[in-house]
Amino acid sequence: MKNVIFALIATSLCLKSFAQDPLLHNAYHRASTSLNGNWKFVIDPYETGYRNHRNWMPFDVMESTKNSARPYYTDRVIEERWDRVEYNFNTSDEIQVPGDWNSQDRMLLYYEGSIWYRTLFDYDLEGDNRLFIHFGAANYQADIYLNGNKVGQHLGGFDPFNFDITDHIKAKGNSLVVRVDNRREKHRVPNYTTDWWNYGGITRDVDLIEVPSTYIQDYSIQLDPANPREIKGYVKLAGKALHRKVTIRIAELGLQHEVDTDETGLASFTISAKKIKRWYPERPKLYAVSLEAGTDILKDRIGFRTIETKGADILLNGKSIFLRGISLHEENPLQVGRARSLEDAKLLLGWAKELNCNFIRLAHYPHNENMPRLADEMGLLLWEEIPVYWGIDYENPVAFDQARSQLEALVHRDKNRASVIVWSVANETPEVPSRLTFLRKLKEIATAIDDTRFISAALERNEKDQQDVVKIPDPFASEVDMISCNEYIGWYAGLPQKCAEVTWQLPQDKPFFVSEFGGGALYNHHGDSLTRWTEEYQEYLYKEQIKMLKKIPTLRGMTPWILADFRSPRRNLPVIQDGWNRKGLISDGGFKKKAFYILKAYYDEMEKRYAYKIDN
Repeated sequence: MKNVIFALIATSLCLKSFAQDPLLHNAYHRASTSLNGNWKFVIDPYETGYRNHRNWMPFDVMESTKNSARPYYTDRVIEERWDRVEYNFNTSDEIQVPGDWNSQDRMLLYYEGSIWYRTLFDYDLEGDNRLFIHFGAANYQADIYLNGNKVGQHLGGFDPFNFDITDHIKAKGNSLVVRVDNRREKHRVPNYTTDWWNYGGITRDVDLIEVPSTYIQDYSIQLDPANPREIKGYVKLAGKALHRKVTIRIAELGLQHEVDTDETGLASFTISAKKIKRWYPERPKLYAVSLEAGTDILKDRIGFRTIETKGADILLNGKSIFLRGISLHEENPLQVGRARSLEDAKLLLGWAKELNCNFIRLAHYPHNENMPRLADEMGLLLWEEIPVYWGIDYENPVAFDQARSQLEALVHRDKNRASVIVWSVANETPEVPSRLTFLRKLKEIATAIDDTRFISAALERNEKDQQDVVKIPDPFASEVDMISCNEYIGWYAGLPQKCAEVTWQLPQDKPFFVSEFGGGALYNHHGDSLTRWTEEYQEYLYKEQIKMLKKIPTLRGMTPWILADFRSPRRNLPVIQDGWNRKGLISDGGFKKKAFYILKAYYDEMEKRYAYKIDN
């Protein structure tokens, strides 16, 4: 027992020592040096390079308990620590970064475990500037080592993170080593079971970002919901000289506003903006915004809009809207693998526009920043969420800490994106007391950072109850701004005609949103409308679902499941699925199924019904 306690204490000390630095806001638009490309890699399923094989304690923890001035790890670990000759980065194969390892090597298709990456680079750091290494994401645990020193550790497979590496950088011959471990574990978020592929690796961009000794670390700029004729926000500096003047400019509006930060580097501001053109899906107006603090000048493109509920209505800039949506995974079915590029985002959102969507549910985890940035440009509203999904261990504080960290990173990253209107804190989670406390805390965390958007979650209806009256008994429904639920009437619950037999019993004072419905179909597989897996069955299901949902007076939108077929190890019906979830309206070959056109016709109808006049 003493050994277990010692190990836990040591692990805690190690994690504190290697905690990540506060996220650099708008890394997307900062000047940077890309480290993308071909990296060397070594597979390590037994974690020989990370743990002592006799007591299974990480080497970093062992050394931290010795009060070592320098954590014992170098890129020589492959040759020296293991004290073997079988491992050598120089003669190892290469792998593309960013990119998941599963789709790059057939031998790694189902691999879950550790892989070590290494790249070499030179860098000349100017004066007393600071240098950060920024990762868009790495799934799931990432341990970062530079020139023999551990600079940080991150837990979470889909959120960005960065570390200050100023004290470890050299002008020539820098060696960056990254261990990535994608194993599913009980305390992780998500944990053991998901319905998507567990793509491992450094899945998003890796960049070096150089900033002045005093720099803009964070900011928020958006319309004040209480007074939309004003822009409200804050700016937060980090570094040496925190008390200084910051200038905010929106040249197109002729606005220039100066604030003085306090001794902590923080300043709030309010700017009159009576002539501002608001952001709409039909007119996604973005303004060039700049912030200047000494030599640090940061630019962004920001749209200004308000979003609120009034009874059952959703009001965008005061106009009642219907969310014509679709769900999607961060996966390009044409290439098979984790989507990572701007071109991938354009493909997926372009398909959604063809469907006449004005809304996207980015399921079930934070997507690449390309998505909300492009949605801003294209006029697509977004639902964003974290992977609090199925069997989360709600009583484990480690699991909560990981959910909290992912939510904080997501909200901070995208709080200035006009497209984002929903923060979702869960999907299909069981009703247990500890779970309700868990979700309430997440809601508090999100609203503390940004209270201008909706809080929701994909709840479940009384799915196991086959009665004809449908309810949403989840107590968290009273906590959300928009009641959302997943329902599969006609697929997992009866045949499509079941839709005509049910009535919905819902609160009348909140908008109702269907976050999932649908059924599987193999493209070009045909039969009658009651033969499962045919396009005709899926088409019939969509027709009956739409008839049913039209009868719900508080219905204000939906995101059927799903835009395109995607990979899932849970879906192994031979010939039909073969490792693919076939609920997509578009096949893995990019071909539209018959149900695509049923949903599009309905969205064309709803666009006309909810037409509104855009403000000048």
